[in-house]
Amino acid sequence: MQEDNALPWLPRLTAWGGPRFLQIADALQAAVADGLLQPGDRLPPQRHLAALLDVDLTTVTRAYDEARRRHLLEGRGARGTYVAAPKVALTAVLDLGMNTPPPPAGLDFDDLLKQGLSQVLMGADSALLMTYHLGGGSDVDRQAGAQWLKPMLGPVDAEQLVVCPGAQAAIAASILALTEPGDVILAEPMGYPGLRTAATQLGRQIIAVPSDPHGMLPDDLEQACRQHQPALLYLNPTLQNPTATTMPLERRQALVRIAQRNHVRIVEDDPYWLLAETPPPPLASLAPEQVLYISTLSKCLTPGLRVAFVRARDPALRERFQTALRSFALMVSPLSAALATQWILGGSAYGLMEGVRKEARLRHRMARDLLAGRYSGAGDGLHVWLELPGYWSPAQLAQAAQREGIAVTPAEAFASGAADTAQVNAIRISLGSIKDRGRLQAGLQRLSALLARRPDAFTAAVV
Repeated sequence: MQEDNALPWLPRLTAWGGPRFLQIADALQAAVADGLLQPGDRLPPQRHLAALLDVDLTTVTRAYDEARRRHLLEGRGARGTYVAAPKVALTAVLDLGMNTPPPPAGLDFDDLLKQGLSQVLMGADSALLMTYHLGGGSDVDRQAGAQWLKPMLGPVDAEQLVVCPGAQAAIAASILALTEPGDVILAEPMGYPGLRTAATQLGRQIIAVPSDPHGMLPDDLEQACRQHQPALLYLNPTLQNPTATTMPLERRQALVRIAQRNHVRIVEDDPYWLLAETPPPPLASLAPEQVLYISTLSKCLTPGLRVAFVRARDPALRERFQTALRSFALMVSPLSAALATQWILGGSAYGLMEGVRKEARLRHRMARDLLAGRYSGAGDGLHVWLELPGYWSPAQLAQAAQREGIAVTPAEAFASGAADTAQVNAIRISLGSIKDRGRLQAGLQRLSALLARRPDAFTAAVV
């Protein structure tokens, strides 16, 4: 058995880490993934580890049981507990690149999914779930959407809503409905890559308007409206992707006034509002006629639903939007829509969202601790915008991280239009796509160590 001072994997139990037995199990998993513990290494007896960590024996017993459930440990009778030979590859990429919600804290998602589907199947005609439906969602689906949007927009007329197969489809449909080929769309310099993809495919031009830490600059927006006569303004004002900034109310009001004065419609893509601590009112609540509002369930609940709610108050705009949507997406999957509606109207969606929010904030605290001196997040949402030391470029860092088995997303991936990214020395780190906290901890630790090294040192080490 290793001496106490030779246990580098020994966890530092923290208030943000959740149940202590899980912190111990996560530390074991991270140590195995990082090679600090090798197959065949003997672990301390449970009583001895309990004494080292100042916890009760039951906590360590539960931790060892959980580690065995994860196929990390094996018991060998009186000889003790040993690190097991891996049954799955431990060198899989640690994905800090995909922005998905984390597993909800305190909930069994598999059980929630099974219960929800069971309730849907018991309460619906299965034939109706497997046939064509009119686009835009059923009456009950739109009622669920109105309930979901109430925290953001207040009471919403369900007739003003369109149910879409995800936010990306909604963005593409809004471009088709509100612009013509060759038209200009204004956006922030760093933004959601799906906007650029859709605009490029549809023959529209994106012009980036300068921003500061509070969002798009009003004077620059005014100038861009006069110069380019844009057809559309795209904004993601709450926990913006990728910068994780939230636009304050005064800036929102200023931008809305400029858009109104210049007769420019706004598409407000707002997937993270419900995850934010104290978000300002959406743009759509400030100018309901001016704004087409998109709220997806992919970031607050799960991307597998492929359900987004779009609020278009103007009936003519709503009809144009639905016509555009039908040109490439006839309908939301009826089964997905029924499950989303069941979860919302039955209340399960709010428990799931709260679990996602709680886990996301816990993971932000983890990132703040492990990326000390570099973390600059807001403490909520699904991602961190990490500014790099001057000796790393985003592309260099992403390539070096990939060699270390870590996926991150460099700033270049988020450039809107012809925006100059030379001065943007940052990467986006997504905190939700790695299911196990132990593996997330391992990824953040590896990334922190990599950031502390210069590219030349890294190159020399891998040659």
